[in-house]
Amino acid sequence: MKAIYPGTFDPMTNGHLDIVERGVIMFDSLIIGVAENKRKKPMFSIDERVEMIKKSVSHLKNVEVKPFSNLLVDFMKSERANIVLRGLRAVSDFEFELQLALMNRKLNPECETVFLMPNKKYIFLSSSMIREIAMLGGDVCELVPPKVKEYIDIKCKNGCI
Repeated sequence: MKAIYPGTFDPMTNGHLDIVERGVIMFDSLIIGVAENKRKKPMFSIDERVEMIKKSVSHLKNVEVKPFSNLLVDFMKSERANIVLRGLRAVSDFEFELQLALMNRKLNPECETVFLMPNKKYIFLSSSMIREIAMLGGDVCELVPPKVKEYIDIKCKNGCI
């Protein structure tokens, strides 16, 4: 079975990596689908996000990292996948994720969503928190994969946030 773990991953956190590492065990193949969302103003370009995620998951087998800018169900069809992997941190995540899962199933009745909760030490993490901490000069080294930290340091050093 092939699953897709979609998200903007701006940037990828250790919570995301935790979901990926457990998803690889559950599925034969896992694609990390890096979404390009025109409504958001990302810290990192789509190419930077794909590159840093590839470096962060290079120790894992059967994982691909691919950008997409169309509907998730269309991306899934093009990749011949019918399972969406999503992480849930809190009840508020569940309400939103349930709506997405039901809409995806409406658009493609073969689409199934599998929810995983991150390790409790990552349950509070979000990409927006990481961006805020980094922009204010805080230390995020225990919150993101080492390769992601390198990208954040470069971005903050160059004042491009």
